[in-house]
Amino acid sequence: MTFDDGPVPEVTPWVLSVLADFKARATFFVVGENVKKHPEVFRRIVEQGHSIGNHTYNHLKGWKTGDKGYLENCRKCAEVLNQEGGLFRPPYGRMRKSQIKEVLKMYEKIVMWDVLSYDFDKLLSPEVCLKKVLRKSREGSIVVFHDSIKAKDNLEFVLPRFLEAFSNKEFVFEPLSV
Repeated sequence: MTFDDGPVPEVTPWVLSVLADFKARATFFVVGENVKKHPEVFRRIVEQGHSIGNHTYNHLKGWKTGDKGYLENCRKCAEVLNQEGGLFRPPYGRMRKSQIKEVLKMYEKIVMWDVLSYDFDKLLSPEVCLKKVLRKSREGSIVVFHDSIKAKDNLEFVLPRFLEAFSNKEFVFEPLSV
């Protein structure tokens, strides 16, 4: 399980609480600007044993940003995280081939996903969101949720039900590692 776009105080602490209820750990791909604004929420993520990945400083669209600016933005996030290497996920799951080559010089892994929850989609009902994520997830899946205000309504419905369904199947939720 992975979470993108946080940390934000309106959502991330609730996510951490739900994860703790299910003894689940996850990977949070954080936006540097949000970490800088909410360091206490970021500290809680780390203290609770979740892993961290870089999601750029300003959630940049790589394919619409020049290489130099994109890579500087990635480095700026790494500085805020006090992190060398580790995990990286491009916002929107896209970036230029030239950026991929350079990012792989800075990070051990670029992490994508095989199940996108679409929790951010305001046109998707929470029930449909849950149904899709339950149907598509399987052992070894990397599921992406969003600890963002935009995703909050769907996430609050889906996350506990998702964790319950797979906990009942005796799945274990661990953070990604390098």
